[in-house]
Amino acid sequence: MTRYGMAIDLNRCFGCQACAAACKVANNLPAELSYNVVYTKTDRDFSTFGTAVVKGAVANDNAGGTYPDCTLSYLPVQCQHCDNPACLDVCPTGATQKDEETSIVTVDDELCIGCESCIQACPYEGVRTLIKGQPEYYLDVVVGEADAPVHKGGTVEKCTFCKNLIDRGEVPACMQLCPGRARFWGDLDDPESDVSKAIEGREFIQLHEEAGTAPKVYYLQ
Repeated sequence: MTRYGMAIDLNRCFGCQACAAACKVANNLPAELSYNVVYTKTDRDFSTFGTAVVKGAVANDNAGGTYPDCTLSYLPVQCQHCDNPACLDVCPTGATQKDEETSIVTVDDELCIGCESCIQACPYEGVRTLIKGQPEYYLDVVVGEADAPVHKGGTVEKCTFCKNLIDRGEVPACMQLCPGRARFWGDLDDPESDVSKAIEGREFIQLHEEAGTAPKVYYLQ
């Protein structure tokens, strides 16, 4: 089994939102749905990154502090594709699954009944979204990848690590347009992979480690 994961260099991320935009387009996401959100961090206390969603983090570009001592940094957040996902055991229909070949956590929209049990169990607030009604789109035409996920009302969706792209040997869409090259991808069990090399020798944090979910997204400091 390949244990796919991602590292995000917080020193390289400058909040341009290219990752969020690429994700939105590639997956043809409905207007109300985002898989990837870039939060603004208004202090340098990285220990607070583990609180829900993130203490001191908001989805805008307002700096913290008082001029001239202002602070502004960014935190991209998506599904953490945990090794021990809290969402898995609580799903009553088996819709939430962990792929045996890639270890990517997915949601089967044919099995999902929209009960939101997974949302309640997940310690990463905001990474799963219930599409309550018929999905609405900004455009009248379908955009993104030809094999982008289908979006159905009454089901829960989240980041898939762009499994459709991974299955054909590409990288997640959020990486493709990142001008700061802040993201690294690959097999966490392969020491020669880009993600393993990026993590090696670096200080990093993982969100909500205390929850025991073993997230596979590493934030490099």
